[in-house]
Amino acid sequence: MIELQTDFDVTGAIGALWVFPIKSCAGIAVQQARLLASGLEWDRAWMVVDAQGRFITQREVPQMALIQPRLDVANGQLLVAHAGQETLSVPLALPWMETAPQRMVQVWKSQVLAWDMGDAAAQWFSQALGRACRLVRFDPAQQRLSNLKWTGGIEAPNQFSDGYPLLVTTSAAFEGLNARLQAQGHAAVDGLRFRANIVLDGLAEHEEDFIDTVWVQAAAPVAIRLGKPCSRCPIPNIDPRTATFSPEVGDTIAQYRQDARLDGAITFGMNAVVAQGAGQMLQVGQTVGGQLKFD
Repeated sequence: MIELQTDFDVTGAIGALWVFPIKSCAGIAVQQARLLASGLEWDRAWMVVDAQGRFITQREVPQMALIQPRLDVANGQLLVAHAGQETLSVPLALPWMETAPQRMVQVWKSQVLAWDMGDAAAQWFSQALGRACRLVRFDPAQQRLSNLKWTGGIEAPNQFSDGYPLLVTTSAAFEGLNARLQAQGHAAVDGLRFRANIVLDGLAEHEEDFIDTVWVQAAAPVAIRLGKPCSRCPIPNIDPRTATFSPEVGDTIAQYRQDARLDGAITFGMNAVVAQGAGQMLQVGQTVGGQLKFD
């Protein structure tokens, strides 16, 4: 447990919460979500893999953006939709998974055992993506920890996220990007391209860069430590509603977001870990606060 802070340099509110149940597929805007040590509940709990068990993302298959999951928690189902196909239903319950076969899968440098969701799901995703693939579910018995260099010593577990439980950014960052895009004659874009879990309102553009810990006013104290700047791959160039690729988003960010903390890499948003408050509910509109730091 870290020391509770009440004297904040900056305050704002949770403006949006996003859960991405299947890695690199479409996200779900939610009004509330349970915060777990591994991130928002259901986030990146599933992943699509190729025949060798290696993860597949929009980097190589942009049309993954068009696969739309929906959580039907009341009936214990993840429902997955794609144009021209019947809706796929996948059980949420872990006890069912424990009777399913497991396979070794790879996400970046991590190799872990995961539950295979079966031939029907594999056929559905293979048809949707035009290549042989399978759907797998993360097994919480496996351990994928974030890099301690960036977590302040917190041993933060991940499911199938790239490397950190949460991604946090601000609505002002999206507004700043769109102002630059429009000044150059491009259309504004949806901040969903950046696939953040928590979007904060009321903060200055990229002010998250200078906040060590965000405190959330929930039923019990919630502390989210902002650790590693999020280096950007080509995915923000993909329109999440059409899966079309165009380079102006990445090109524009590169004009003003070269980050000395990562040796000049292009960054947008902050990877984050749960320092306190796992099990609490986050809700859109909750007040947040933080103290500024400047390295």
